[in-house]
Amino acid sequence: MTSRLEQVIGHTFSNSSLLLTALTHRSHSSPHNERLEFLGDSILNGVIARQLFDRFPGIPEGDLSRLRANLVRQESLHQLALSLSLGTVLRLGEGELKSGGAQRPSILADALEALFGALWLDAGFDAASAVIVRLYGDMLGAIVPGQPIKDAKTRLQEDLQGRRLPLPKYSLSATEGEAHVQQFRIACAIDALHIRTEGSGSSRRAAEQMAAERALERLKQA
Repeated sequence: MTSRLEQVIGHTFSNSSLLLTALTHRSHSSPHNERLEFLGDSILNGVIARQLFDRFPGIPEGDLSRLRANLVRQESLHQLALSLSLGTVLRLGEGELKSGGAQRPSILADALEALFGALWLDAGFDAASAVIVRLYGDMLGAIVPGQPIKDAKTRLQEDLQGRRLPLPKYSLSATEGEAHVQQFRIACAIDALHIRTEGSGSSRRAAEQMAAERALERLKQA
């Protein structure tokens, strides 16, 4: 399972124990990923700051700070983690597994930061930076100064409009789990291109965003 993650991020770990620790939640065992998360948060902020600094030379410091905060917030990290299917390889304790921890935004966001920290220790700053820039490519490319960063559903809608195609259709595929820990599965269909993807999450919105992100990936290959 972790080999697929390494393939998706474009990096094979020399020290596999670093990757294992990055994917280990404190509910599972020790060592867990909280120290790596601390490290990853630092490199993420630095890499995103440099990208914004280089891409937008005319934007003042206050606006750069707001853009960075938007990119590194939990929701943005959560969406990236979903696009990597990070939840499928997390090591969680039995209680967290039963309560839907593999899809919980805070756990996924923290694990992604831990992954960045593990990359830094395994291969150095440049390697970790390259992975971060690649993962954030669409979000960075969608920035229009003065406008909010666009989420996956918005980007998918605009992509299809640019191709003069009908908008995607979202539908509920299934609802799983107890009422207080429900997981939603949402399908995203682009009939004109025969594309159908599915996303899951602890809310319909999160599931729709995941399905839209996967549809965007399919569009890149079309």
